[in-house]
Amino acid sequence: MPQNIPDNRVHVIGGGLAGSEAAWALAAMGIPVILHEMRPGQGTAAHQGDDLAELVCSNSFRSDDFEANAVGVLHEEMRRAGSLVMRAAEQTRVPAGGALAVDRDAFSGYVTNAIGENPLIEVRREEITDPTAIDAKSVIIATGPLTSDGLSQSIRKLTGSDQMAFFDAIAPIIHKDSIDFEKAWFQSRYDKGDGNDYINLPMSKDQYDGFIDALITGEKVSFKEWEENTPYFEGCLPIEVMAERGPQTLSYGPMKPVGLTNPHNPTVKPNAIVQLRQDNKLGTLWNMVGFQTKLTYGEQKRIFKTIPGLEGAEFARLGGLHRNTFIKSPELLDGALRLKSNPKIRFAGQITGCEGYVESSAMGIMAGRFTGREMLGLDITPPPITTAMGALLAHVTVGAEADTFQPMNINFGLFPLPDETRPNGRPLKGRERKASMAKRALKDFDAWINSELG
Repeated sequence: MPQNIPDNRVHVIGGGLAGSEAAWALAAMGIPVILHEMRPGQGTAAHQGDDLAELVCSNSFRSDDFEANAVGVLHEEMRRAGSLVMRAAEQTRVPAGGALAVDRDAFSGYVTNAIGENPLIEVRREEITDPTAIDAKSVIIATGPLTSDGLSQSIRKLTGSDQMAFFDAIAPIIHKDSIDFEKAWFQSRYDKGDGNDYINLPMSKDQYDGFIDALITGEKVSFKEWEENTPYFEGCLPIEVMAERGPQTLSYGPMKPVGLTNPHNPTVKPNAIVQLRQDNKLGTLWNMVGFQTKLTYGEQKRIFKTIPGLEGAEFARLGGLHRNTFIKSPELLDGALRLKSNPKIRFAGQITGCEGYVESSAMGIMAGRFTGREMLGLDITPPPITTAMGALLAHVTVGAEADTFQPMNINFGLFPLPDETRPNGRPLKGRERKASMAKRALKDFDAWINSELG
């Protein structure tokens, strides 16, 4: 890497996953960074602590299968790009079958310490409300879906358009020692991972039907008038919203009973099964998988304690709902995540309209690398669209329709179809096609990252 580094600091606004990754990527290129984080002086509706990269929803980074799953491919690309988030996740992971899940407090603590010990990164605990007032060649806005009101107003002025929003929800967390293991048992669906990575709670048909009725009729958090037309993100619907879509929606979704056998009553197949996933390294806290909710706190305790095994449950945290913010990126950003109307400003993370921890982190990596190359006077070459990072970047900047743009998780639908075919010349399908796309993605990513480092 050339050593003619300009005597300038890049300012990164937001100390979440994307901001931490952007700062880390810049420092790895030898470029000094000022990372602005408004907490603890200014809190949010979802954060509970002061650490960087706090996980405010699930503790899962989802599938770690890089051979046939788009999320797993993104994990692997991030590892190969020197991701701080993936390094922290590996150091703080907890059992989760085929998924990558972490002890959330240990994870954010690891990131905070790593950033704090990096001599090229200065962390300033202050709120920035006007990024144009920063006297710097380059600014990265990575404030995520919980952008403060002051900065949101500045972004509206910068972009010349209203911001969009959607609701995201948080699932409850339960103390393990309050779970009744005469009804619950340990097992991963289809015995993946260690085979015993989840706590399972069975429900009969009558119990399930009563539970669905309670979800639908239970008291919900009321919306403010200006929030009433804000949509939900389809990948993280509140459990009661799913229940309203049909009585069997949950039994075919997060409460599906397949791939599991109740050792307490192996001859009777449950109608539905609630799963809990380990939330901390000690294994003392477990979160309810798929149970993000807008029920009031009182209703959560009443309804969730009707689940067999949770009659005496003690909640370390109840579920909740918060409003997420994102911009119309396909209209506003160029292919290097620069604001077209003010190229010294880049956006990264969920505020660009991607959804998910690793997606946000990957956008931070790219924003950091693009900014670093720009600061060093080097050409910017985005990763190929055949890679997970490239597909996500293309969707956010040029691939999606601006008028109907909504947050998106990484998925193989964003990748070009593979050229590879079956021996008979027919197109690949199912897992074969996914495996081919995954293999191509990592091959093309290696070629790109090696050219970047050369």
